[in-house]
Amino acid sequence: MGETIKIKLIKSKNGCSQRQILTLKSLRLTKLNKVVELPDNPQIRGMIRKVSHLVKVLE
Repeated sequence: MGETIKIKLIKSKNGCSQRQILTLKSLRLTKLNKVVELPDNPQIRGMIRKVSHLVKVLE
């Protein structure tokens, strides 16, 4: 099985741009403190970089 990465939404999306909100939606982060496990690939890493101030990568 491939590598996965866990991401947690730690800050609210209130006041964010529409583009950042759509990025969070595509990462399946809809509620505060929600943790999702996604495949670790360059596309996911790029999305995390765009909303890095709102999320935390868990080890």
